Amino acid sequence: MTLLDPLADALTAISNASAVGKREITVRIASKLLGNVLKILQDEGYIGEFEYVEGRGGAFKAELLGRINKIGAIKPRFSVKKDEFEYWERRYLPASNVGVLIVSTPQGVMTHREAKRRGIGGVLIAYCY
Repeated sequence: MTLLDPLADALTAISNASAVGKREITVRIASKLLGNVLKILQDEGYIGEFEYVEGRGGAFKAELLGRINKIGAIKPRFSVKKDEFEYWERRYLPASNVGVLIVSTPQGVMTHREAKRRGIGGVLIAYCY
């Protein structure tokens, strides 16, 4: 079986593990993008420590804190201008200032709040609340 979207598969695995109450998960799909997304989730307080595990293809082992209600990849990857974030917040997040949109920008992967603060747009890749 081929992996068409490794980020979406990894976020679904995290969502499922969190829903059944697991405290730790090993995501067997490792990429630089997934590492950046996990770093943002850690900074926002949704997951605990995570580490890269060497091996064939690599893997990420992450500690779940039980704070994730819903997490997922945004498909298709919508382009967002610097003043359009409010529309996407209303579409993907349950309330104002609840949750986070993860955006890939020319300056790296960051949250939608940081992108608004810097005044740059990008491409939506994931959401979490």
